[in-house]
Amino acid sequence: MTSTRPEPAASASVPASVPIPAPGSDSGSRSAEGGPGAGRVLALASAVTFLAFLDATVVNVAFPDLRRAFPEVSLARLTWVISAYAVLFAALLAAAGRLADTLGRRILFLGSTLAFTLTSLAASAAPTADLLIVARALQGAAAAGMIPAALGLVLAHTPPARRAAALGAWSAAGGLAAAVGPSIGGLLVEWWDWRAIFLINVPLGLAVAWAAARVVPREPRTGRRLPDPVGTTALAVGIGGVVAGLSQGTEWGWTDPKVLAPVIGGALAGTLALRRSRSHPAPAVDRDLWRDPLFARANIGALLFGAAMYAWLLTGPSYLIERWDWSVLRAGFGVTPGAVLAMAGALVVGRRVPARLQWAAVTVGSLLFAANALLLWGWVGESTSYAQIFLPASFLGGLGIGTVVTALSTTASAGLPPQRFAAGTGLLMTARQLGGALGVAGTAALLTGPGAGDHWRGVFLLIALTALGGAAAGASMRLSGPSGQARPAQQARSGG
Repeated sequence: MTSTRPEPAASASVPASVPIPAPGSDSGSRSAEGGPGAGRVLALASAVTFLAFLDATVVNVAFPDLRRAFPEVSLARLTWVISAYAVLFAALLAAAGRLADTLGRRILFLGSTLAFTLTSLAASAAPTADLLIVARALQGAAAAGMIPAALGLVLAHTPPARRAAALGAWSAAGGLAAAVGPSIGGLLVEWWDWRAIFLINVPLGLAVAWAAARVVPREPRTGRRLPDPVGTTALAVGIGGVVAGLSQGTEWGWTDPKVLAPVIGGALAGTLALRRSRSHPAPAVDRDLWRDPLFARANIGALLFGAAMYAWLLTGPSYLIERWDWSVLRAGFGVTPGAVLAMAGALVVGRRVPARLQWAAVTVGSLLFAANALLLWGWVGESTSYAQIFLPASFLGGLGIGTVVTALSTTASAGLPPQRFAAGTGLLMTARQLGGALGVAGTAALLTGPGAGDHWRGVFLLIALTALGGAAAGASMRLSGPSGQARPAQQARSGG
C-alpha cells in the first residue's frame, strides 16, 4: 500500500472550540457596548478564519504539483511544506491567546493579518523548497496570532445573548473553507500552478487588514504584564517539539533519535512551562482556567474529538484516492458534502441549542461522528458505492464536526471574564491541535504498518473509538453543573 503521510488534508478543519460565557451571563457585559458593530467584527473575524483554513486545505491538494516543481527534494523534506504550518500554528496558539489579552486583540489581529499576507507573498515567490518551508512556518505563526485575536474580538464585542449564534457563524466560516478548499485548490493548480494558492491570500489579506483598521475600535490598555518570556518560549518549544515528532514518527521510525529527541525534549519543555506558570506573576499558561470543571472537561473533549476529526480529515480524501482510485480533484469534490454539513451544523447549534443543552450537543455530535466511522468500518471491504456508503457517512461526520466544535465552546466556561477570552481560546485550540497530532500519527502508523491486513478498517475503528471518548467527555460536562463565575483570586492573578 502506498504510504500515507499527513499531507492530504491533515491541517484542514473547522475551527477549534472556544470558551464563551453562556447566553444571558453577565460576565463580559461590557462587550454589549459594541453591539451595533458586532456584525462587522464577526465578518472580519470570519474572513481571517476562512483565510487561515483555506490556506491549509488548498496546500494539501497542491502537494503533487509541488513534488513536480521540486523533483530533487525528498518526500520527507517536502512534507514540511505542510507540517511547518501545522507545527508553528499549534506551538504558538496558547502564547498568542495570552498575548492578545495583554497587548490588545485589535493590535494582534491587525499585526497577524498583515504578517499572514506578507508570508503568503513570500511563499508564492519562494525559489527553493527550503525557503518555501520557512515561509510556511512563518505563515503558521501568523495564523496562530490571527485566530485567538479574532475570537477574542468577537466575544468582546458581541452582546452575551448573541454569542452562541456568533460562534456558530464563525465556525461555519471554517467549515466553508474546508468545503471549498479542495476544489479551489484543484482549480488554481490546474489553471496556473502551486504558487497561485498562496498569491490569492495577498489581496484578500490586505482588504481584511484595511477594513479592520477602520472598523475595529481601539481598546483601552489592559495594564497586564507581558507573559513570562521563558515560560512562553518553553511552551512553544514543547508543543512544537511534540507535534513535530508525532508528525514524523511514521516516516522516520518511532525509535529514530530525530523523533525521540523532539518528543522527549518537547515534553520536558512543556513541563517546565507549566511549573513556571504555577508561581509566575504573569504566567505563560493560565492554569487557573483548568480549575473550572466545565473548562477542564472541554479541554479533554477537544483533545479526544480533535484526534478523531484530524484522523478523518486525513483519511477521507486518501481513502477515495487510494481505495477507489479517484483523482485528487474528484476526491476534493467528494468530501465537500460533509464539509457543507459541518457548516450547517455549526449554524444550527449556535442559533437553536440553548446553553443548558450544549453538553448534549457535544455528546450527540460525537456519537454521529463515531457512527460515520463505524459505517465505513463495516463496509470498507464490501462496497465502493459513493452514494450508498461514503456520502451518508460523510453527512454524519460533517454534521458531527459542526455540532461538536460549536457546542464545546458554549459549555467551556460561563464564568470566563472578558479579559481572558483569548487566553482560553488559545488553550482549547492547543488541546485540539495536540489531539489532532496524535490522531494523524496513529492513522499514519496504521496505514503504513506491516502485514496484509485491512489497514483502513483499523483507521476507521481508531476514529470511532476516539469519537466515543469525545462523547463520554461531553456527557461528563453535565455532571459538572453550571460553570461558576471566576474566583476573585483567579481574576486578580489573571491581571498579572
